[in-house]
Amino acid sequence: MKVLLAHNYFYIRGGAEVFFREVGRVLEERGHQVAYFSGQDAQNLLSRYESYFPSAPDYQQGNLVRRIAAFGGMVYSRNSKKNMLRLLKDFRPDIVHVFAVHIRLSPSILDACREYGVPVVMSCNDSKHMCPNYRLFHHGRLCEECKGGRFYRASVNRCCKDSLVFSVASSLEAYVHGAMDIYRKNIRLFLFASEFMARKTEEFWGADTFSWRMLRNPFDSRSHTCKAQTGDFLIYFGRLTEEKGLNVLIEAMQHLRHARLKIIGDGPMRTELEARVKTLSLDNVEFLGPKWGEDLDDILCRARFVVVPSIGHENFPYVILQSFAAGKAVIGADRGGIPELVRDGEFGLVYPAQDPAALARCISTLWDDPGKSETMGKAAKAWADKEYTDESFYENIMGIYREVAG
Repeated sequence: MKVLLAHNYFYIRGGAEVFFREVGRVLEERGHQVAYFSGQDAQNLLSRYESYFPSAPDYQQGNLVRRIAAFGGMVYSRNSKKNMLRLLKDFRPDIVHVFAVHIRLSPSILDACREYGVPVVMSCNDSKHMCPNYRLFHHGRLCEECKGGRFYRASVNRCCKDSLVFSVASSLEAYVHGAMDIYRKNIRLFLFASEFMARKTEEFWGADTFSWRMLRNPFDSRSHTCKAQTGDFLIYFGRLTEEKGLNVLIEAMQHLRHARLKIIGDGPMRTELEARVKTLSLDNVEFLGPKWGEDLDDILCRARFVVVPSIGHENFPYVILQSFAAGKAVIGADRGGIPELVRDGEFGLVYPAQDPAALARCISTLWDDPGKSETMGKAAKAWADKEYTDESFYENIMGIYREVAG
């Protein structure tokens, strides 16, 4: 089977890009021809298909006229559509699998696929299809005010980059795409990694207005093993952004002076979080900055357990799979798809998000009883090794492709 994968970025920025690239890897290793379609970027990895990659609209630079012109390309890029049609005609795929394509590529590429006559499936790894700011979250709180097509609420709340300009632009983008019904008219199947995201989409769109299947993240748990001895610290690893709930975690650590936390990652909140730790005189909290590859694996393997304290809705965090594969229990907030993975009392503990006291109690439970944490970690590892393999993912995705492509 010949598969064309489309995503905004051709370099690793986060979990969505890992998902995109891992799908390609699994397919290529099993003999399928895979083509890629992404936006041009200086950080892109090498690709034999880069000559097809369109330039992304630059709506953040230049004078007002240039930014307004770029906005049109963000909503519906004729250049992306033209390049996609060219790649479709040259590669002739049996199916197109798209991921995040808004803004940089724009959903115009979906019209290209329909005009060419190739079926499309779409993995929804964030909430952009429902929410102008991708997250169902802004200014420290969950938000569903745009439900029912009330996208003007994004402008009222300035929920896109805390900017009136970006929020108005994102509201208009959502209205245009809604009027065109550009997603549902072009996509045969929507794919979700969590039950939460699927059901939330049904709430916004209507359960009978689209077809969907579950496609969990590609991840080969068996390829991850730990040899290092468990140390005397717990960890958080990921982006340091508002919705990740680091403030809640730091507040919880005030009540756990005997426990040690290492925070791995970087992001716009790092300076604020470091200042908060200093103000509270928390000598049991340490910021390590971003870590990748073997450096991250070494710290993860030596951690007692992992905390995922998100206050925004997570879809299907890769950090949980990474933790399970390393044999680590996870303490997670009750947001989004986190409880589906952690399974309270089985592979870790689940607590009410934005409750530092409840989080502190969970941390204390596992910190004071290392045997309990180790037992949960072993159970998580056994489950991940069974459920998350290249073979199981391949069987699932090929079933979906065959269903759609006939």
